[in-house]
Amino acid sequence: MEIKKITDPAFKKYGRIVENVDFTELVNALKQTEIPTGVAYEPSVEILENTPATEAIRNVVYGEMPIQIGYCNGHNSLLNAVEYHRDSEINVAATDAILVLGKLCDVEDDFTYDTAKMEAFLLPEGVAAELYSTTLHYAPCGVDGAGFRVGIVLPKGTNYPLKTRHAAIVNGIPENEDALITATNKWLIGHPEGGLPEGSFIGLKGENLDVTK
Repeated sequence: MEIKKITDPAFKKYGRIVENVDFTELVNALKQTEIPTGVAYEPSVEILENTPATEAIRNVVYGEMPIQIGYCNGHNSLLNAVEYHRDSEINVAATDAILVLGKLCDVEDDFTYDTAKMEAFLLPEGVAAELYSTTLHYAPCGVDGAGFRVGIVLPKGTNYPLKTRHAAIVNGIPENEDALITATNKWLIGHPEGGLPEGSFIGLKGENLDVTK
């Protein structure tokens, strides 16, 4: 698939490059984290949150809301699923990475979504991108088979286990949007080839996009 630059005007409907925060020390701290064979996500990592970028992101990007900084590292070339939150997510690249993005407004009334509507963007090492709450996304992908390290900034408490019962998926059909929630502040739509846990809503139509093809 075509990989566009993060500076391409096409990215503007998905997010923006964050330019009013110094991410240098955060990127250096991210480079100390491991790159596994698969994909690993940690929502909150102390060495990342102890960098000066934390206060700056909290104050000037999230308007003084509490935040958490973790990472998504590994090796990946496939879409597998899409997720969205009720707020922006900041991706901080400590290696080059590819983001595959779509628009929440393109999700159908039955919560299915055509992957052909997605676009891919190269996020260069050292650059931070804010993904708006209306942007569908999932784990980053590596470049030319290489591993990736990407810092993930979200409001504090996001992506932790749920504490209450939510709507059900009955015969593969969600009762309503609430059935898509799989963790705190995380709504998920999976692909049949994505290898998601049992009980996840499988609503992606079309190819399981591969950035190497």
